[in-house]
Formats: sequence, C-alpha cells, structure tokens
Amino acid sequence: MIEKPLTAEDVDFVTTLHGEERISFVVLLQPRGDQADVLLRAIDDVAMGELKEAVREGEEPEGSEAREPAEIGLEYSLRALRQAGAEAVGQVVEEHPLDKLKTVVDDAGADEVIVLTAPHYVEEFFHRDWASRARHKVGVPVLKLFAHSE
Repeated sequence: MIEKPLTAEDVDFVTTLHGEERISFVVLLQPRGDQADVLLRAIDDVAMGELKEAVREGEEPEGSEAREPAEIGLEYSLRALRQAGAEAVGQVVEEHPLDKLKTVVDDAGADEVIVLTAPHYVEEFFHRDWASRARHKVGVPVLKLFAHSE
C-alpha cells in the first residue's frame, strides 16, 4: 500500500528486502483524502520542520481531482517495479482501502503487507496510521517502511 509514486530508492528497497527471492507485488495506491486530512498533514509537515509544505497542503488535489494523478503515479510505480525484475499489478483504491487490502491479501495468498508511507506522527501516535490499522485486519505480517522523497 502506497500513498504516492515509488521513487527509485523505494523500488530498490522493496525489491531487495528478500534477497534473491523472486517476488511479486499487488500495489494499492490511495489518492489524497478529504479536507479533514489537510490539518493532520499540515501538523505532520510542521513536526518535520517542513513549514513551506504545511502551507501548501490546501493546494494538493483532493477527492476526484486526485484520481488522475494517482492513476499516473500507480502506472509509473508498476513500471518501475517490473523494470527491477518483479511482477507487479495494482489499482487505485478510493474507498475502504483496508477492506480492499484484506481482499487482496486473501485472493493473492500474500505472505506479508508492506505499507510504504511518509511519517504521519499524529496518526501513528494514536495508532490510526495505515500500518497499525492493517495489522488488525489482514492476518499476515505488516511491514511499515518510510518512503523516500523525490
């Protein structure tokens, strides 16, 4: 599960986690959330010392406006994983992402889930971040990794 397109460093990181073992990915990308998330993202930006990013949070596309950039980001990420030698399929998930994640884990017979995300201090403190919530839902180990910046 990712929030934004994978960087080259992210691809290298996730494709080498298991050494030479051949792996495949089912990538779920969730576009930016609704306006209620803007405040939490701004607080995270301030906590990271990224004041300019905090100010720009309101400018990011939300809801249906975020769909097209998410689809482009997903295709970019899938292509990068395939070029690194992994099998990769995926989809943009807008509603009930944890339910979709559970279905994908069950259908694919996944061994583990990787949540690749930016730090979200407020959600992490209250265990409301994707990885914490997924651990209670999917029935396989959940590995939380921090995504690299562009």
